[in-house]
Amino acid sequence: MSNSDVRPALNDFFVAVQAKALRQAEIALGNRDEAMDIVQEAMVKLASKYASQQPSWPQLFQRILQNGIRDWFRRRKLRQWLSLSFTEQDGSESERLECEALVSTETPESLHLESQQLYKIEMALKQLPQRQQQAFMLRAWWGADTNETAFAMQCSTGSVKTHYSRALAKLQHLLEDLQ
Repeated sequence: MSNSDVRPALNDFFVAVQAKALRQAEIALGNRDEAMDIVQEAMVKLASKYASQQPSWPQLFQRILQNGIRDWFRRRKLRQWLSLSFTEQDGSESERLECEALVSTETPESLHLESQQLYKIEMALKQLPQRQQQAFMLRAWWGADTNETAFAMQCSTGSVKTHYSRALAKLQHLLEDLQ
């Protein structure tokens, strides 16, 4: 594929994955601005270093994104260790409700109930250890198979199965009231 053919395909790929990638990073980090930065950095790195490897874009992008999230946690830990102040600001609840209302034609009551359920799910996901959260998001959210998830997480398929199983068990326990 020539360079002129790669650019539109790469743009299409980024359009297809950006919303899920942003949500994944936002849930992991708890900070929308930081999540946007990490997703953007992952896209830039994929475009600059791996543009010619189109069949591998999904796996490479996930690995780059997961490494970016992991690096963010390392930097945060270092800052905390050095006693530097570090604060996180989540997007406001009203902004999230406005966005949800724009894409739905449901009643306000059902929107409110759905919003509460989504909030509970997000809070449950944030309670998972990082590796379990990664395994769950890659498998359930992205639909990656065990091998793709292992590649992105840089671990064995057995570890993926363990992390995913533990994540499912913990989420089922935390979200019993939603069933």
